[in-house]
Amino acid sequence: MADDADAFSPPSEGWTRISPKLATARRLNVVLAYILVIAGGIAIALSPLPRYWLLAYAAVALLVLIWSWWAIGRRVATYGFAERDDDLLVVSGLLVRRLVIVPYGRMQMVDLRAGPLDRWLGISTVQLHTAAATTDATIPGLAPREAMALRDRLAARGEERSAGL
Repeated sequence: MADDADAFSPPSEGWTRISPKLATARRLNVVLAYILVIAGGIAIALSPLPRYWLLAYAAVALLVLIWSWWAIGRRVATYGFAERDDDLLVVSGLLVRRLVIVPYGRMQMVDLRAGPLDRWLGISTVQLHTAAATTDATIPGLAPREAMALRDRLAARGEERSAGL
C-alpha cells in the first residue's frame, strides 16, 4: 500500500514552486504584529505585577516568535502547483496537507492580487474561484509576470473547457 505522503507528491513533470519571498512577506507581518506584543510587555512592566511576570511574558513571546519564523519558512516551502492537460493541482500545508485539483472547465474566475508589502517584495497571488467554495485554490508568492502569465493561461483554458457547457 502506498504511503500517505504519496497522495501529496508532485506529478513527475511540470511542478512549480513558489518564491521564497512569500516567507519574507509573512515574517514581516509577524514582526509588525509584534508591535502589539511589545506594547503588552510595556504594560506588564508598568503594572504593579511582580517582575517574573514580565520575564515569563518575554520568554513566551520569544518562543512564539522563533517557532513562527521557522513554521513560516517550512509552510511556504510546501506550496506548489502543476498545470496538467485538464486541471490544475495546488498543494500546500505543513501540519495539515492539502491538495486541490481544479478542473479548468469548473473555473469561474481567476483573480490576481498583491498588497503593498507584496508589491514591495515583487510577489503576487493568483486565486481561482469555482462554484464550489471548497475547490477554490490560491497560489501565493509568484513573481508578477509569472502570475499574470498563469492568470491568462488559466483563464484561456477555463474558457476553452467551459465553451461546451
